[in-house]
Amino acid sequence: MLENIREAFDGIRSHKLRSALTMLGIIIGIASIIAISSTIMGTNEQIKQNLVGAGSNVVTVRLYQGDYPFEFAWSTVPEYIAPLDDGTLEEIRAVPEVASASYYASRDAYGQIRCGGKSLSNGTIYGVDKTYLSVFGYTVRAGRCFTDRDFDRFRKVALIDETVSAALFSGANPVGETIDVCGEPYVVIGEFTRASDFRPTVSTLEEYFTYNTSTGGKVLIPFSTWPVLFRYDEPRSLAVRAVNTDSMTTAGRRAEELLNATILKDEPEVRYKSEDLLEQAKNLQELSSATNRQLILVAGISLLVGGIGVMNIMLVSVTERTPEIGLKKALGARRRRISAQFLIEAGVLTCLGGILGVLVGVGLAYGISKMSGVPIFISWYIVAATVVFSFIIGMVFGAIPAYRAARLDPIEALRHE
Repeated sequence: MLENIREAFDGIRSHKLRSALTMLGIIIGIASIIAISSTIMGTNEQIKQNLVGAGSNVVTVRLYQGDYPFEFAWSTVPEYIAPLDDGTLEEIRAVPEVASASYYASRDAYGQIRCGGKSLSNGTIYGVDKTYLSVFGYTVRAGRCFTDRDFDRFRKVALIDETVSAALFSGANPVGETIDVCGEPYVVIGEFTRASDFRPTVSTLEEYFTYNTSTGGKVLIPFSTWPVLFRYDEPRSLAVRAVNTDSMTTAGRRAEELLNATILKDEPEVRYKSEDLLEQAKNLQELSSATNRQLILVAGISLLVGGIGVMNIMLVSVTERTPEIGLKKALGARRRRISAQFLIEAGVLTCLGGILGVLVGVGLAYGISKMSGVPIFISWYIVAATVVFSFIIGMVFGAIPAYRAARLDPIEALRHE
């Protein structure tokens, strides 16, 4: 084996230009596959992060009527939908894929959040519990958070986000000010923001509408005061933080099952459904990858062309080295020894082409990323697989020349000029 490898390198060194031209097809094919696959994986990871959000891992479970979210503002809640209790919440928190969970209620409020002569044109009011901020990864950057007394004493206090603060207070400190929420006065006790500032990478108008589903401001109030604004015993939604991003689908579905178990009807028209952002990300990834798979197929054709080139050169090599083959056979070399020599030489040739192709492909991927701003992700599993695949190509396309060399008649081979 080692002797065959040494002879293969000797043959490559003795015909440098011919070997380089032979490897060119392999290099181009491998480099194309590495560059395309790195771009695909980088884009898919960006799609996943854009939809899910960096490290948020939150799945929401809401009431749906058919395929659409249930509208509390315009519809009467069916009698078979029971208010959610703390017992169900504890069951959900006990699910292995769930890190934490929180109940909340929400209602769109167009022009119903005011302060003085200013109003917020597009906003959402949330009735939250004590764990809502931590589940969603929010932090209070000014003022204070809700306390147990705020909930127990039904205090009309509120937390607002940056959008509400900018619209109603124009950058001034909002803490201590009173805002009008649906006709009720609420004292602003703090301003909240995300603990990690994440913004999706948006390059097209379609991506903007995909990732920016809610651009209005948020006002958080204790859920204990929710009946003052809306109705008593209103079913709440659920926010579930999964232990990691890959557990989001399982965590959401388990929470959905537990909430639907509280519905007092066998086949309800209104039921809880999880909004699986990870599944949406996978769908977008499949959509973006469909065309790129065709590109990889085209790149694979160049590998086929490169393999044919290797076979052609190896056939030439067999012809050139016919007297050498005849001498080895005359000295007792068996067909297996001759065949292995040419197979390994073809494999070494394509394996070198594969390694050079990987280096060119990685450089090409980084170049594309720098020029176009497209993210990349280099998978070393794919890198190793392409090198192994290039070696296999050499073995496959070197089989015919190796078979031909092994079948040569030693007497005729020695007479060959």
